[in-house]
Amino acid sequence: MKSIGRNKILEIANLRKKGYGYPEISNMLAVSKTTAQRYAKNIKILPEYLDNWIMKRGGSRLKKIQTSQKARKQAMVVVGELSEKEKLLILTSLYWAEGSKNDFGISNTDPFLIKIFMSGLRELFGVKNEEIRVSIRIYEDINRDEALDFWSKIVNIPKEDFCSVNVLKGKKNGKLKYGMCRIRKGGDLLKLVKAINSIVSERMSP
Repeated sequence: MKSIGRNKILEIANLRKKGYGYPEISNMLAVSKTTAQRYAKNIKILPEYLDNWIMKRGGSRLKKIQTSQKARKQAMVVVGELSEKEKLLILTSLYWAEGSKNDFGISNTDPFLIKIFMSGLRELFGVKNEEIRVSIRIYEDINRDEALDFWSKIVNIPKEDFCSVNVLKGKKNGKLKYGMCRIRKGGDLLKLVKAINSIVSERMSP
């Protein structure tokens, strides 16, 4: 860790007292953001500078919101209305990237990915709930009932109909609040999906 002089430390403290943010202090004093944060994090901003500091923080949040809104508008134009063919290719691509190689199934911690996969099964292939096997994998420190309730809402299948809850040793609650969900569907869908992915591969990398 590179040390800095006492005068520099005092300058960091004085700037922080006046409501300057870590990036601003970093640029003004030619120190890293980590160094600025290390010596300024416990410095209280003086009352006469608080309003200005709050306004700057609000402006930063507003900019992030505006950037996100702009990105969403651009994405809406790019995506448009998804055709059945496009939805099918998305579904098969999800399996290609995340699916099991032995059966038509997918395991993931991302609820949006699982929801899209379930939606595809129902909408594109007319799969019924009783044809789908759902299970979850959690760790010892994850609340079993909360995980079941969460994934039940995501897949829209009663938790009583889940096949199993596999509890693994270890603690992952900070990273995996609800564990992992696994979706499986038997029958000939696996052959169809693999055939589609094979054709896509041939068309995109001849």
